[in-house]
Amino acid sequence: MPVQKKVQKGKGKPKKVDATFTIDCSVPVDDEIMEVGPLVQFLKERIKVDGKLSNLGTSVQVLAADSDVQVKTTIPFSKRYLKYLTKKFLKKNTLRDYVRVVANGKNKYELRYFQINADDGEGED
Repeated sequence: MPVQKKVQKGKGKPKKVDATFTIDCSVPVDDEIMEVGPLVQFLKERIKVDGKLSNLGTSVQVLAADSDVQVKTTIPFSKRYLKYLTKKFLKKNTLRDYVRVVANGKNKYELRYFQINADDGEGED
């Protein structure tokens, strides 16, 4: 008796993924520590599509809106990869010691300052 191969149904076309990721840079931009333009340019140069740099095409768009950066994609794209690139940008501009990247929604990141609690006079008696 011949062995039958299993045929998977519905595997013909990959799904189209439409996702918009937002990086809220309002805190450092309001304090004039950084600007949104260089971050947008950095992301455009560093995002890899199909293993190649600067290969965005129409599948990935990086846009600046006020103090936000929006990344619109029609291909599968990792939110974690966006965080990695944002941290790399902060390190390059020596802001990594003061600013951190925090997720505050499903498709949203926010740049915040580190909370430094300086307890005045607690150790003195």
